[in-house]
Amino acid sequence: MSSSELTRPTRGGDVDLDELPTLQLEDLAQESEDALVARGSALARRYFEIEGEATTLLKNLAVTQVALRIKLDDPRGNSAEYRAIVGDMYRSLNIPEDRITRVQGSVRWHVGNLLRRHMTARELEANGLKPTSPLERLQDNRKVNASLIKAALVSKDVAASTPKPAKRAEKGEEADPADAGQPVKATADHLRLAEVAKDILGNLDRNVIKKHMTDGQRAKLDAELHAMERKILSLRKLTQKPTSGA
Repeated sequence: MSSSELTRPTRGGDVDLDELPTLQLEDLAQESEDALVARGSALARRYFEIEGEATTLLKNLAVTQVALRIKLDDPRGNSAEYRAIVGDMYRSLNIPEDRITRVQGSVRWHVGNLLRRHMTARELEANGLKPTSPLERLQDNRKVNASLIKAALVSKDVAASTPKPAKRAEKGEEADPADAGQPVKATADHLRLAEVAKDILGNLDRNVIKKHMTDGQRAKLDAELHAMERKILSLRKLTQKPTSGA
């Protein structure tokens, strides 16, 4: 078996991915180190070529579907006519349903991004579409998750570096001495924690609060923000310089 066998196109110029043979260790037992490296390089190169082509094809498929929605005056793609046309198109391919489902999910991702590049905020709202694209929502989720992970790590550092007061002794026992901690590191950790807390609050989206929360949810958020505000005010009493005469 040559090092390029798995990436060689058929006579028609197309690669039938379902008929590509799967390598076994026994197939490569006699190959030299250089041959294995060459084979791996060829496979990796072909994979990235196919991956890039697949992404472009999915984006182009999404463009055809958005164009069809525009023709039918159906930006959301909810009409029976649109669904029937697209459904018939996929069924005509005679592709297994699970593969069609995966493709449809990927196409919807690109459709969502495309719609938000070509529709105004007012048009999106009029059609009941979220103002942010799937890509933007993914980026926001990653940002929030990163902030939460960072907060957990910094909180752990703060707990470890903050000096601990001595514990009161029980009757007949000696008191535990105070833990000196790491004052310099504790100071830096506290500043980091304040920055992380600010960043997390910055992830709260005004549009979500205003348009998507129920009155009860907004009331719950308001109570949490009020509690934060009180805690912040108590901490700021420690950070602000005392006024003259105080």
